[in-house]
Amino acid sequence: MPDAKVPRPLHLLSWKSPAVVAVAFVAMAAGFGQFGAVAALGDVAKSFGHLSHGGTLADQAGLSGTIVGAGLAVIRLASLGALFLTGQADRFGRRTVLLLGCAAGLVFTVAAAASPGYWWFVAIFALGRPLLSATNGVAQVSAAELTGSGDRAQAVAMVAAGYGIGAGLLAIAHSLGEGTLGFRGLFALVALPLLLLPLAARRVVETDRFTSVAHELRHPVLASVGRPYRRRLLVVALLTFGIAIMTGPANSFVFFYAQNIRHLSGGVTAAMVASAGVTGLVGLLAGRWLADHWGRRPTVALSMAGIAGCGILTYSGGDAALFVGYLLGILSGSVFAPAGGALANEVFPTEVRASIAGWYVTAAVLGAVVGLLVFGAVADLGNRFSVAAVVTFLPALPLAALLLWLPETKGTEPEQLWAPTAG
Repeated sequence: MPDAKVPRPLHLLSWKSPAVVAVAFVAMAAGFGQFGAVAALGDVAKSFGHLSHGGTLADQAGLSGTIVGAGLAVIRLASLGALFLTGQADRFGRRTVLLLGCAAGLVFTVAAAASPGYWWFVAIFALGRPLLSATNGVAQVSAAELTGSGDRAQAVAMVAAGYGIGAGLLAIAHSLGEGTLGFRGLFALVALPLLLLPLAARRVVETDRFTSVAHELRHPVLASVGRPYRRRLLVVALLTFGIAIMTGPANSFVFFYAQNIRHLSGGVTAAMVASAGVTGLVGLLAGRWLADHWGRRPTVALSMAGIAGCGILTYSGGDAALFVGYLLGILSGSVFAPAGGALANEVFPTEVRASIAGWYVTAAVLGAVVGLLVFGAVADLGNRFSVAAVVTFLPALPLAALLLWLPETKGTEPEQLWAPTAG
């Protein structure tokens, strides 16, 4: 039954509460583990490929763009398992899935350090991917449900910041440890957030929104979603698909491009990532303000245009373009996070919210796979990353028009958007 029938008032928290901060820490641990394949991609290619002085991408990087893109696509496709895992949060609760998913995902990520070959690495890392993807999805749901409309964008931004900090710390560790850590040492470092996870678990609480309706929820079957929600789900899923077409290759190829094609030093790469932490924070603050004052929909549209433009700049050629494009791309993605995360959770009721998050992951996976395969294949044609960026990113932009089919949720609670008979 929808939240409108709950007789007692909901106990909602501030975005600065220990419970929300703890959820952000779990997201940070997931980001630290999940970003490993991207940060270490150059080392993985060199370790399992063959370097030479030829002019092809495979000669310079160790593996061809097609093989690298295919491996990343397999890892992304593994996240489809998050569809089932996130749906379990509508059955067993947000807290249980959040903590168990994060712990198990980090264990598999650490195990990837022992990979004897490239496709072994892809397979082992792929086992942890759906668990960490589900963790990130449920973390967004938890942050949205723990808070009211005045704190929701800030809470979602904090969780996004946690994930970004985790990913950034791993990238910096890889850059500073260039030539010493290797991808094996980098993945062994993932044991650190795994050991700290029990401390955060003490502060993670079940959301009051879930406990209020838990006794009335039906058990999900592979994240099944009722008929009243399917049209809106299709719209949001298509938007997620389009964004992932851009962010998949924009984020996944950037360190491979920086280290193996532009041959940036580890120190320069670390400085680039550290600087991106600043632009990411600025983007989160700006995105939170725009989401609460301008609206969720226009903020998402603006950020989509920024992601495409900055992605094209990143791969346009030249170290300066890479540096500036990457920083502004992180800024654009961070502007998207509070508005997109709030909107995606506000337009659906509690009883299907975690299951819906699983469909978001699925749409993002499929979009990223399409983007990675197209980008990698085009980049192989004469080592033209700039052409690959234009061909991959621009066709996804028209999907922003789908925002017109969604309600503006600024200043509203999810309970206000659904009639008592929905479901």
